[in-house]
Amino acid sequence: MGKSDTFLDLVKGRRSIYALSQESTIPDSKVEEIVKFAVTWAPSTYNVQSARAVVLFKENHAKLWDIVKKHMDQVPLDEGMRGYMDGRIAGWKGSYGTVLWFEDQTALDGLGEKNPMVKPMLTEWSDHSTGMHQFIVWTALEAEGLGANLQHFNFHPGITADIKSTFDIPEAWKLKAQLVFGKPTGGPQDKTFEPIEKRVVVKS
Repeated sequence: MGKSDTFLDLVKGRRSIYALSQESTIPDSKVEEIVKFAVTWAPSTYNVQSARAVVLFKENHAKLWDIVKKHMDQVPLDEGMRGYMDGRIAGWKGSYGTVLWFEDQTALDGLGEKNPMVKPMLTEWSDHSTGMHQFIVWTALEAEGLGANLQHFNFHPGITADIKSTFDIPEAWKLKAQLVFGKPTGGPQDKTFEPIEKRVVVKS
């Protein structure tokens, strides 16, 4: 077995798991260690180091999903979608914790001023970087016996504003995603794959 095989097995094991409990398989300090590792070592454009993370446990985790529920209750939805969304939010609140992922726009703007040539691409490259940060933490948490799923309630400006106000987040931090985690009480959904030959082209 090559050195990459262990890593690739962990990548394969990272799945979206929604059936989570308010328990953890590891101490909170280990979650913090994993998040700090990702923020330290994940790549960023020109080493701008714009990633920011806020780890929420216990009442702060619950408070986050109360914010989401409050604002989503004001979004007009049909009865079926309302029931689905209420169930999902209850599940997220009933998990153990959440990592809020941000990108610091001040750092990105500073890079753009120093290097105007790359300025038009910085938002796209920032999205690439935050995805890598999220993937590292997600994979590491699953390796420790936790389940996780990634949400994107940053689409709602009211939710974003309320999160920043509640948790004293700088205005320049742009919310990107919410990684929910907890001890699994169920497994991932079945996954199907398109033929790999359609998706990877090799030219010698």
